[in-house]
Amino acid sequence: MIDAADIKELIKAEENIELKNIGEKVLNNSRLTFDDGVLLFKESSLGYVGALANFVREKLHGNKTYFNRNFHIEPTNVCVFSCNFCSYSRLYAHRDEGWELNKEQIMHIIQKYDGKPVTEVHIVGGVHPKMNLYFFEDLLRSIRAYRPDLHIKGFTAVELDYMFRKAKLSVEDGMRLLHEAGLDSLPGGGAEIFHPEIREQICADKVNTEGWLHIHKTAHELGMHTNATMLFGHIERYEHRIDHMERLRQLQDETHGFNTFIPLKFRNKDNDMSNVPESSLIEDMKTYAVARLYLDNFPHLKAYWPMLGRQNAQLSLSFGVNDLDGTIDDTTKIYSMAGSEEKNPALSTAQLVSLIKQVKREPVERDTLYNEIKNYATEDVHELEINPYYN
Repeated sequence: MIDAADIKELIKAEENIELKNIGEKVLNNSRLTFDDGVLLFKESSLGYVGALANFVREKLHGNKTYFNRNFHIEPTNVCVFSCNFCSYSRLYAHRDEGWELNKEQIMHIIQKYDGKPVTEVHIVGGVHPKMNLYFFEDLLRSIRAYRPDLHIKGFTAVELDYMFRKAKLSVEDGMRLLHEAGLDSLPGGGAEIFHPEIREQICADKVNTEGWLHIHKTAHELGMHTNATMLFGHIERYEHRIDHMERLRQLQDETHGFNTFIPLKFRNKDNDMSNVPESSLIEDMKTYAVARLYLDNFPHLKAYWPMLGRQNAQLSLSFGVNDLDGTIDDTTKIYSMAGSEEKNPALSTAQLVSLIKQVKREPVERDTLYNEIKNYATEDVHELEINPYYN
């Protein structure tokens, strides 16, 4: 554990006066400015920004590292949009190259988890013109009726924007309809980079920044919680990353509806940006650290372990991250098709607990809203491994 005395010594040793001032702000719980955020990216050593981020992480959560027992359903990878960075979707004109699940097939996946203590189903996919608002309203009602205890987190703002426009409904009416049908919270996908200079180049044809933020604000006003992401490490500059975080920070000040922020590393496999080199591990860790410091009103910072790989996910726990997402399962294809480190993105509870314990952190199972279900700090990992309930 790192304490205030350690941070004071760290700040004292820092030669750059501007970085020293940023350290004092962190120590005194003062908000960083836009220029502070950019400076941390450009001038700070990884050790300095990482220690500050770890200090904030431990002040908020101690050694606790959260995960949940969840599974993903991807109804389709057929999509009407053509984002340059996407390795996952197949254009509607080439839908024979992709997959489309009907309601019965999706419900069959739900039924596979009968008797298993999962707490969340995460539903995201491509934007398919035939899978409209009313298709998903009916699906949500069926899932809710079949398994009322399951938290349904579903649909990026990109999917929702298309559904609402196609149904000729306002965001407010569309969100209310889905919420009443059983939708509990929203994932953070589709945010990419908010700055129009970059958004126009990588995903010009889908929901714009104002639309994304409006959908999440509306969800918050309905009492729903949501997540937020940022796709980093491609053609954006540091100023664009901080602009992205600033817009999220401002909305969170207003609504307090975001649970967690999730930086997503750009992967260049099999997409229209394959010529863009991927960011280094140092850059990845610095991005997590700066996010933890800048987003002072976000309670949690998450790293998707399948995208980073298990060892790098462990490392991120020293750079501000306090959540590794969940057990997921082997049906999710978004990560592997983009060139993620993990080709089979599934871990048992026992494996996740072991992963966290290996780096001297405290594994805590949570639900989607971060209510603690079980603390595994004193659990014997071997006993978990041989118990089918945890696998």
